[in-house]
Parts: sequence; structure tokens; C-alpha cells
Amino acid sequence: MTEYPIILEMETDGRFSVYAPDLPGCASWGETREDALENIREAVELWIESAHANGIPVPKPGTSLAYVKVAS
Repeated sequence: MTEYPIILEMETDGRFSVYAPDLPGCASWGETREDALENIREAVELWIESAHANGIPVPKPGTSLAYVKVAS
């Protein structure tokens, strides 16, 4: 089992956009954080299935997250 990093962004209307930066074009959204997480899991699975079916190499996870401290 492989884990891909995802990015969740809360929109101004309270919904969540989510994408997998290591899989180009793989994105989704949800009314709630939980919905968005479930939707992106499905989107990642479909992205990988489609890549395999079309002979496209599946990138390995490579994105990481870091924080920087700034004066507020």
C-alpha cells in the first residue's frame, strides 16, 4: 500500500478543495473535510487505475510538507 500526500484547502464558502500534488491533475472537493478526504482517496485510486490502463508510469510519492516560522 502506498500513501500519497494530499493538500486540503478550505474555501471561503466552507467547502474543501483537495489535490494530490504528485499525481498531475488529480483533484477533488467535498462539502466537509471528511467528504473531501474520501473523494480524493477515490480520485487517487482512479488516477492510478487509469495510468496503468494507459501504460503511463505512476509517480512515486515525493512531495513533503514543511512549515516556516514568521513573525506575526
